[in-house]
Formats: sequence, structure tokens, C-alpha cells
Amino acid sequence: MPITDSPDRYGSISRFFHWAIAALVLWQLVTASARFLFEDSWLDELLWGSHKPVGFTILILMLLRVSWALINQRRRPARVNLASHLGHVALYGLLILIPSIALLRQYGSGRAFSPFGIELMAGFEGDEIAWMEAPANLLHGWLGWALFALALGHVLMAVLHRVSRHSPDVLPRMTNVTPRD
Repeated sequence: MPITDSPDRYGSISRFFHWAIAALVLWQLVTASARFLFEDSWLDELLWGSHKPVGFTILILMLLRVSWALINQRRRPARVNLASHLGHVALYGLLILIPSIALLRQYGSGRAFSPFGIELMAGFEGDEIAWMEAPANLLHGWLGWALFALALGHVLMAVLHRVSRHSPDVLPRMTNVTPRD
């Protein structure tokens, strides 16, 4: 499989970003659901510690993914329609915005942040910075649930395109499935 994208299929690097981010978003759904449904339980305690480092990983992968998409812009498969384009823009936007406002909140709280043992923020003494915490306090959870709903819609639309004879089969672009007849 080629590394770069082509008009018919996404290359191996684009596919890696797509499926790695999909797996990490699914993990975030598991951790957020456990937190929401079983707060302070053994399951919440087991899973929640990974939520911030995984969110940070999603942000880094998304920044790399956007850069790669821009590099491959002229080679990529054509858009199916305006709705699919806007859906992808919304997905990309949320995948960057949600962890970004969480990082802003983390810094504003004064708490250290060391994902995977790498010190990103040392933390500080003194008062919290309210304006840095406010966006995530207000929106992080709601945007996260919206992302999960949008991702589910993304999956359902890919399946719909696969089974419908009235729309292009987009699934082979990002997988190794054989295009339908």
C-alpha cells in the first residue's frame, strides 16, 4: 500500500491516523462513560487515569493528521458531498478543540501535567486562572458527547454509503474491503 494518498484511496499514513484516532476516541468514550455512570467506583478508578494522556495523544495525532492532509491535499479522494465535508470539518474541529480547552483548563488550574511521564506543565503555586478554566468547565463534557454522537453518525454514514446503490462506496477508501460491484 502506498504511503501517500491517491484519488481512489487513502495511503497508509492517513489510514494510520484515522484508525489510531478512532481507537483512542472509542477509549475516551469508555472512560467518560465509566466516569459518568460509575463515578468513584473501582471501574472509574481503573480507567479515568488514562483520560487526560489519551486526550493529549489525540491532540498530537490530530495536529499531525491535519498537517499530513494538507501535504496530500491534491492527491486525496474527492469529497462525496457538502454534508460529508462539513461533517469531517466538525469532527476535525472537535478533535482539536476538546483536548485544547482541556489543556488550557489544566494549566489554569495550576496542577502539573505529565502525560506518559513527560512533563508538559510543571504546575504553579497561587490562585487558579479562572478564564483559562472556564471554557473547559463549561464545554468539555458537552463537546465530548457531541463528538461521540458525530463519530457514530460518521460510522453509520460510511455503512449507508456501502449498502446504498445510490451513493458512492466510500468504505474501501479507508479500509482494505473490496469495492462493491
